[in-house]
Amino acid sequence: MTYVEDELNSQPECWTRAAAEATAYAHALPAAGERVAIVGCGTSYFMAQAVAALREGSGQGETDAFAASEFPYGRPYDRVVALTRSGTTTEVLELLGRLRDGTPTRTRTTAITADPRTPVMEAADDVVVLGYADERSVVQTRFATTALTLLRAHLGLHDETVLDDCRTALSTPLPEGLIECTQFTFLGRGWTVGLANEAGLKMREASLSWTEAYPAMEYRHGPISVTTRSTATWMFGEAPEGLAQQVRDTGALWVAGVLDPLAELVRAQRLAVAVAAARGLDPDRPRHLTRSVILTPAI
Repeated sequence: MTYVEDELNSQPECWTRAAAEATAYAHALPAAGERVAIVGCGTSYFMAQAVAALREGSGQGETDAFAASEFPYGRPYDRVVALTRSGTTTEVLELLGRLRDGTPTRTRTTAITADPRTPVMEAADDVVVLGYADERSVVQTRFATTALTLLRAHLGLHDETVLDDCRTALSTPLPEGLIECTQFTFLGRGWTVGLANEAGLKMREASLSWTEAYPAMEYRHGPISVTTRSTATWMFGEAPEGLAQQVRDTGALWVAGVLDPLAELVRAQRLAVAVAAARGLDPDRPRHLTRSVILTPAI
């Protein structure tokens, strides 16, 4: 078994622990009414998109999501939350450093990480360590979903049924013919757009697949034109009326989101590993990637 398989299979236990810890970490997480930005890189950026939509959609305050490298420093926030599995990512550390120095204004910061032995522990005002969700694989699975579970629980949006759905996602066979597809498209609405983006990234990282992700309503505005009989189109959450049939009319495989969207992401993680295996690839060591992106200054 690969590291990533072992890690994705451990997610129900990680989510249970994170949900239970949400109250203890409440002081470090955004309070209702705060104006918040959530930042990250790669997978963490897509989790930030999901959390931002959940928080603002539940009426708990204006919330934006940014890639750490694209943070708008001229915009005021009460708190910035940085998601960083490694605690060493260059763009995240630079952002936290600038905010700590008050450039241009002083903003309180929180880092959610997996490793307490890294520079982020000193870079942020508050730190949440999810060490039990750390990973040996380059490809992120359980840290990302565990951090999202912690934040869903903090927002009062965690439901125990997601654990049952996660176990179902891990134990139920993938739809017939899915692994054989050559193009994969993931769709979302609201907070699940971030999950769709992450599913696409997992497929690209682990299996080198041709993968796209869109807000569901945008799929009809052009992207559906490249859909063929070798395409799988996967919906996270409830699909817009008529979209499933439009996809089926192209000959593509339609995959409905029948579980909690976070559990659907677990199914997509399994798909990425399965396609990688079918192509003779090692999903633990994607080409050109490292566990953390650390940029060295130009000489």
